[in-house]
Amino acid sequence: MGQLKLEERNGELTTVEEKPGQVSGDKAALKASLEAILFSMGDSIDPETIAQALDVSEETIRAVLDEMGKEYESEERGIRIIRLEGRYQLATKKELYPVLIRLVRQPKKISLSDVVLETLSIVAYKQPVTRAQIEKIRGVSCDHAINRLLEYGLICEAGRLDAPGRPILFGTTEEFLRHFGTDSLDELPRISPVKVEDFKAEAEEEAKMKLEV
Repeated sequence: MGQLKLEERNGELTTVEEKPGQVSGDKAALKASLEAILFSMGDSIDPETIAQALDVSEETIRAVLDEMGKEYESEERGIRIIRLEGRYQLATKKELYPVLIRLVRQPKKISLSDVVLETLSIVAYKQPVTRAQIEKIRGVSCDHAINRLLEYGLICEAGRLDAPGRPILFGTTEEFLRHFGTDSLDELPRISPVKVEDFKAEAEEEAKMKLEV
């Protein structure tokens, strides 16, 4: 299979086959392939690797990437192609950094399922509490719920219990207070024993449904 190389025709760069009749010399298709490669890689990549993958000469890869970089600049695109010691990478234009910063700074919208919310309630009212103690109250495994709460930053590790195995203790965080609009744990509404029993009943029903499936 022949390689593609670059030739100047009528003042324009055109990709042509080094050996006719084997590979299409469509530069638009080559540009699309290069754009896809740079986008999917994320990090910088050297022209030699691209050339080997596409069976195109390294000279052509460099020339077309440089041409694409000029097009991105002239067309007021949100992305650009940068060169890092001979390697190429797709990047955001510097002028648009403020837009990205505003996006990142937007508050995260947290959606809590009933299971996660029940687990969080147990931690809030029983803290510091171990995973086993939480599961004893709910009656089912709480691995997923605890991991989700840790990911959201609503609970954190609050030490270890002085017992065999030294299990991790969990407690709520400042983010928990911020999320629920309260200044202190003392301001949390009192939970009735009936509600605790409701938690147990719902957990038992949940476990029963999983077994039936």
